[in-house]
Amino acid sequence: MIFSSVVKLLLKQKGWRQMWPWPGSLLLAGLVVGGGLAGWYHWRSPSLTPPYTLTVEAPPQSLQELKQWAQSSDPLKRDRARYLLAVKSLSQKNPQSSLQWLQGLERTYRPMAAPILLLRAEAYRQQGDNRKAKETWEQLLRDYGNEPEAAVALLSLNQPQPAIARFPRHPAVINYVAEQLEKNPDQVPYLKLVARYGLFLKDYGTYLEILRQRYADQLTPADWEAVAFGYWEKMQYAPAAAAYAKAPPTPLNLYRVGRGRQLSGDTPGAIAAYRTLVNRFPQSSEAALAQLRLARLAKTPAERLPLLAKCLQLATQNQAPAIAADALLTQYENYKALGNTEGAQQSQQQLFKTYPQSGAAAELRWQLAQGAAQKRQWSEAQRWVREILKFNADSELAPRAAFWQGKWQGEAGQPQAQRQTWQFLIEHYPHTYYAWRAASLLKKPVGTLTTLRQQRPSVRRDRQPLLPLATGSSTLRELYLLGQSQEAWQRWQWEFENRVQPTAAEQLTDGLIRLGVGEYLDGLFMLQNLFTRAANEPEVATFFAPLRRDVRFWYALYPLPYWELVQKWSLARNLNPLLVMALIRQESRFEKDIRSVAGATGLMQLMPETATWIAKKLNLDRYSLVEPEDNIRLGTWYFDYTHNQYHQNTLLALASYNAGPGNVNHWLKRFDITDPDRFIESIPFPETHGYVKNVLENYWNYWQLYAQPEKP
Repeated sequence: MIFSSVVKLLLKQKGWRQMWPWPGSLLLAGLVVGGGLAGWYHWRSPSLTPPYTLTVEAPPQSLQELKQWAQSSDPLKRDRARYLLAVKSLSQKNPQSSLQWLQGLERTYRPMAAPILLLRAEAYRQQGDNRKAKETWEQLLRDYGNEPEAAVALLSLNQPQPAIARFPRHPAVINYVAEQLEKNPDQVPYLKLVARYGLFLKDYGTYLEILRQRYADQLTPADWEAVAFGYWEKMQYAPAAAAYAKAPPTPLNLYRVGRGRQLSGDTPGAIAAYRTLVNRFPQSSEAALAQLRLARLAKTPAERLPLLAKCLQLATQNQAPAIAADALLTQYENYKALGNTEGAQQSQQQLFKTYPQSGAAAELRWQLAQGAAQKRQWSEAQRWVREILKFNADSELAPRAAFWQGKWQGEAGQPQAQRQTWQFLIEHYPHTYYAWRAASLLKKPVGTLTTLRQQRPSVRRDRQPLLPLATGSSTLRELYLLGQSQEAWQRWQWEFENRVQPTAAEQLTDGLIRLGVGEYLDGLFMLQNLFTRAANEPEVATFFAPLRRDVRFWYALYPLPYWELVQKWSLARNLNPLLVMALIRQESRFEKDIRSVAGATGLMQLMPETATWIAKKLNLDRYSLVEPEDNIRLGTWYFDYTHNQYHQNTLLALASYNAGPGNVNHWLKRFDITDPDRFIESIPFPETHGYVKNVLENYWNYWQLYAQPEKP
């Protein structure tokens, strides 16, 4: 039984969902500086000794090319090919061929020695030679007993307790423990182990509830911390806050007590927790952030101002410049609300003098630019935009400000300056919605709001360049490069210890590995959150600067899952397939089983009642919203319908898809659609306002990455 479960894990490991707790937007929102899709960088693994220097050249996929590599004079190419040929043979139930390719391979392909032995043992098992399989597992334990693959060998040798003791984080161990809990859920040590390491399990939440409700008296503060982190990752903030209250009282844990209560609607409880944190750990950055939360929770500007003054003091003492800048911006806004012009002016001057490059400074400059533009003070408005582009070039507001500077220049009768501004925008912020909008208004062949649905770009689907992992063992990097996604995922669960506050390199690695196993929601979040972290953490900004100019990073951010189905049903509905792909990326991050709080289901997030209505239109008796083809079939019909309702205007079609036709019709009566850019800015629903831009930004990036240039 143990061995069969291990093999099942190796061949069909399900992914996991684990959202990280950092604050900030998920929006990409144009933080790219120069370089376009160029700027590849080279990488060498620092962890290997001769004879190998590992490169990022991925092996071929075809059998013929692999066999050519297997005869190469390059020892690394030869060994990589032999390993992959052994994997292919095993998948085709040809263990004898697999054993031939693996013969002696662990002696030359040293980073992969443990996985090679694991593969060889499986080949022997397929042959029915249990004696040699056992000998190979024992060899693995003897020669590579500290490698995580040893966990699988121990389980295969029916030694679960040593496996649990030595490799508690390994997915094979966690799956074994989960099997035991299915038989008897009242095993507290196993429940604690799953709470700490089993976030990827389907029934993870159930195990947390069993621990919390039945065995609370047997949990230590460290156990409560693990339980709290599990709830936090699953975005169940009320039980997370309750568990963090019983965890060791660190600044981070106390902050999450307050934030969890606030997110779950317990404002008095949040205020009490934030005050406890500030009083107990005043020398922490979490205390400064808690004080800012307290200020924003106060009911009136007069009540907020003294709280903000204390926040500034704490943020300055604890070297938290981003929090201090946010406090000054909030202070400015509250002085304005009180009509205290002098106080507002002092806050503004202090913000620009002390934290000129902060996100808060960018936000205030943008507010001032918009205020001047509303008064048609074009020179003043453009002056503030120039300040943003000078001091806040990496801000998500920079491309937006540059775009509107061009709009204002047009209104001021400066068409040449407008063209120059928009060309600058396209060059310096090439991945943003505003770059696409500027290119469209400059009449470049990138489509318009009324022609996007009809476009049929020729899509390039050849294998894309692979972004290397930023950290991890040489074995992990090799598994990833070889395309052995499940095996890389398993090893990473053992290697990835710093889960609560990972480094930028760990976060990038985690995101790439998750994408490899099809966990697009979390994988894309991990990559996109690097933009937010780079804006607030100088060391992350340094790490991220070359990365976001690397085309391989953008290919990772914009994958093409389910492309065949998307293309099939898009063309059937006369829709642009890349536009539909952009919509899916925004709606569901390609997760076929995802459900919103309101009940919207699957890839294009259809509400069940909407799906029923569409199915009647299509005379479709049987369908399932969690089946990708059914979901995309129904979703593309509805996207076609919203286009037809609004004369093929993609802006209005997207707004209707998100907010419903009733709201869109109401907005059309209130706002002027003749200027679509101002119409978008006027949309009163923040979700829909961002949604329209995000889908079009997604499309723009898909088009840049995958659309074949037209032949002259």
